[in-house]
Amino acid sequence: MATIENTISSTGAAFQANRDGMLGLIARMRDLESRTRNASAAAKDRFHQRGQLLPRERVALVLDPGAPFLELSTLAGYMFDTPDAAKSVPGGGVIAGIGFVSGVRCMVSANDSGIDAGALQPYGLDKTLRVQELALENRLPYVQLVESAGANLLRYRVEDFVRGGNIFRNLARLSAAGLPVVTVTHGSSTAGGAYQTGLSDYIVMVRGRTRAFLAGPPLLKAATGEIATEEELGGAEMHTAISGLGDYLAEDDRDALRIAREIMSKLNWDRPSHDALQAKPPRYDQDELLGIMPLDHKRPVDMRQIIARIVDDSDFVEMSPNYGPATVCGHARIEGQAIGIVTNNGPLDPAGANKATHFIQACCQSRTPILYLNNTTGYMVGRAYEEAGMIKHGSKMIQAVTSATVPQITIYCGASFGAGNYGMCGRGFHPRFCFSWPNAKTAVMGGEQAAETMAIVTEAAAARRGKPVERDKLDAMKAQIIGVFDSQIDVFATSARVLDDGVIDPRDTRAVLTEVLAICREAEAREPQRMQFSVARP
Repeated sequence: MATIENTISSTGAAFQANRDGMLGLIARMRDLESRTRNASAAAKDRFHQRGQLLPRERVALVLDPGAPFLELSTLAGYMFDTPDAAKSVPGGGVIAGIGFVSGVRCMVSANDSGIDAGALQPYGLDKTLRVQELALENRLPYVQLVESAGANLLRYRVEDFVRGGNIFRNLARLSAAGLPVVTVTHGSSTAGGAYQTGLSDYIVMVRGRTRAFLAGPPLLKAATGEIATEEELGGAEMHTAISGLGDYLAEDDRDALRIAREIMSKLNWDRPSHDALQAKPPRYDQDELLGIMPLDHKRPVDMRQIIARIVDDSDFVEMSPNYGPATVCGHARIEGQAIGIVTNNGPLDPAGANKATHFIQACCQSRTPILYLNNTTGYMVGRAYEEAGMIKHGSKMIQAVTSATVPQITIYCGASFGAGNYGMCGRGFHPRFCFSWPNAKTAVMGGEQAAETMAIVTEAAAARRGKPVERDKLDAMKAQIIGVFDSQIDVFATSARVLDDGVIDPRDTRAVLTEVLAICREAEAREPQRMQFSVARP
């Protein structure tokens, strides 16, 4: 037993300031999520009048009642649909997450057709590609609820068209990997989007509502002169009786979701055991996570106090605590599931990088997943550190992260700057899951450091030319650089760009990790159920 001792005073002024700041950020996040839900729910009367369910009603009905659902990337596209922070509706036009359908853990993705008829919003493509990647990596069946106006032609960009092909490629990859793709086409699935339906293994269509065609009536008439109704071209009855595209004909949305659940219930697929592993909760209140982390990344924090409120019984066996002490590595359990943890009480130095490299390799040897709690301003710089081999040892750590053979999970808890972001398995290094706390900051460096660096370079260049420095212009340049960095550094900017899998309340960290560790464990235990071919359409 190696219980972490509490060193936090929850009555101190600093703790209360941290807590108030964190609660403010959480409230901002929840307000944005509510804005998206409300924007979609505003279409309720229109949907119900035509006998349809709202997208979130569909998701709720396809999922097992009372089972956990881990929603992903709720802030995707924030302020990219409009630069007005008061009007932006995040989410990318997609509702996505991991939950249970008839006892099977699945990735569920639904077009949010209550908003702009389900057209993909900015960063909706990136969000969809990410959830497909997660389904592939974690060997999850893929359930998609389709009703989309497709791409917004008023915002057409050729790169989105080309990259969008990856959605269809991934559907084929899922099927080829033996991961069933079950699709309910609630409404439109047109043009290239028709392949979102066509590339599925099981297709449920809704009488009188489903529309699947490569060219709708307007385009058909413009291209060929032929005149046909939507129902004649791509209605559910035609596709389930004549073309053979649809496998199941449902009477309405509820019936379609019932059929999708029945399909999943009949598949020969392992159902995860819900028997709880033996575990003791942390000894300290998880609510205290709100006040431990300073909002100013320049202020020090002992990340062991974070660990103590996440892991079973606050029991943490630390490796080499006196060697590279600013880098903290050790073993623990979360709801009985083994985990290796790497975190930072300061910048990464050569000894800390060496220790982390050793620890990552040891976790791979024992098949122990690794959790990275990011809180670092980067690798140490300076003559002494260069002579000590900072580049060499930092590179070894990056090599170890890149080559790790176990699931790696990243949570941005504070700062994640420079190459420290890479060494701590930042998003670019493809962690299995990557989440952020609302206070997290990610950048190549702080804005002030970037501005000062460029000021020094500018002054040196002026000196070489023998010209005086124009102080007003220099100050304006520094202000501009700080503004650019500050506009992209916080979690509302990074999560908007799908540079994580979502922002979580620190108090939910243990629950989220419990879910993702179970997902990873099930994926590791399940051999890839590869098929010789995808389910062929008749």
